[in-house]
Amino acid sequence: MDQRQQLEQFLQAHPDVEIFEVLLHDLNGIQRGKWLPREQISKLFDGGYKMPQSSCSLDSWGRDLEELVKATGDTDGICIPHIETLALVPWADRPTAQIIVSMGSFTGDQPYMGDCRVVLENILKRFDKLGLTPMVASELEFHLFELDRDQFGAPQHSQRALDGSPSLGGHTYGLDAMREVAPLMDAITSAANIQQLPVDTLITEFGPSQFEINLYHQDSALRACDQGSMLKRAIRQVARSHDRVASFMAKPFADQVGNGMHIHFSLIDENGNNVFDNGTDAGSEILNQAVAGCLATMADSMAIFAPNINSFRRMVPGCYAPLAPNWGYENRTTAVRIPGGDHRAMRIEHRVAGADANVYLTVATMLAGVLFGIENKLSAPPAVQGDAGDVEPVLPHFWNDALKTFEQSDFIRDYLGAELQHLYTQSKRQEKQEFDSRVTMMEYDAYL
Repeated sequence: MDQRQQLEQFLQAHPDVEIFEVLLHDLNGIQRGKWLPREQISKLFDGGYKMPQSSCSLDSWGRDLEELVKATGDTDGICIPHIETLALVPWADRPTAQIIVSMGSFTGDQPYMGDCRVVLENILKRFDKLGLTPMVASELEFHLFELDRDQFGAPQHSQRALDGSPSLGGHTYGLDAMREVAPLMDAITSAANIQQLPVDTLITEFGPSQFEINLYHQDSALRACDQGSMLKRAIRQVARSHDRVASFMAKPFADQVGNGMHIHFSLIDENGNNVFDNGTDAGSEILNQAVAGCLATMADSMAIFAPNINSFRRMVPGCYAPLAPNWGYENRTTAVRIPGGDHRAMRIEHRVAGADANVYLTVATMLAGVLFGIENKLSAPPAVQGDAGDVEPVLPHFWNDALKTFEQSDFIRDYLGAELQHLYTQSKRQEKQEFDSRVTMMEYDAYL
């Protein structure tokens, strides 16, 4: 069936749906868009649904990138629907469905290279030319907080000790701790099932009020990212309906661990074989080249993996966030890990990005690094044995350093595109300017 036929089938199967949420992702991974009444949804599939192209590069507060607006006159682009993302919205008060779109040109005949989903799509086309398909899955860490903040505006833990203070830890893999939040977790699982999001496992994590949710691997990186983004949205919305706040903030508390987003991926050839697997524990030469590419491009990519000022609070020793471009077999202290197990499932786990990162740009950048390693036939340094966490930071350790490296990177320009490189840099500098110009409470305490 074509897209129109699939839409008609959906409308017939769900005659009660009144509203369609049309979702466009900006560079922060935030879903922007509009609500369309049922009678207007066909307009989307006729190429008549437009939004400003600047919507793709809004900052974290939803403000325009002024330089772009001046240069383009804030031109519109035609939004391109992706019918495979059409799903019900189970938490909505009125019968509602949602669909993801990507941004095109004003005439709709060209993709817009400032759209994060389009950037990933272009990376995948380069893999197609090599006869390779990335197999991708994501792991997301998040916190569940009380709905109300404390008197100073800080979030309050939902996991507490008997005296009411925050729990000393998250009871990692604790079944009793999971049982305490079973109604909420069951509701998240139910919403995921309704939206056809293939949730694998749910666990309690290391920190108090911290959890992790995993998705099954997909043979389409675009589908995997669509599912990752929609799962974050579902978790947030379901948590709020249970009087909780779900947060993917990288480092909510200075003295506790932060939230990461680990991406697992392998490469499948045209015959369905995993090219990372050569029947040995070490893996293939292509695996080594892929690892080498990830390491060689990691510093250039840090502005994607750590996209805001809070992201770099996580990049400190003892917080399970990699500080150097290193790798190892079955070693969770390294930036890139090769999990053990069945050789047929040989894969890379990329452990650098925070849960606050844009999943489309994160996966696009990681896979671009893999391409860089394969195309240039790079060789990885020796795998790390033992603890790799107790090292001096080698990757950009501050937001401004990461942005400078990203802005000047030939790798980013050549693989993600000059337009994405420029827009992302300018959007983040606009955001950074706000933090640089504010006076904090700590400054009052120290200097008033």
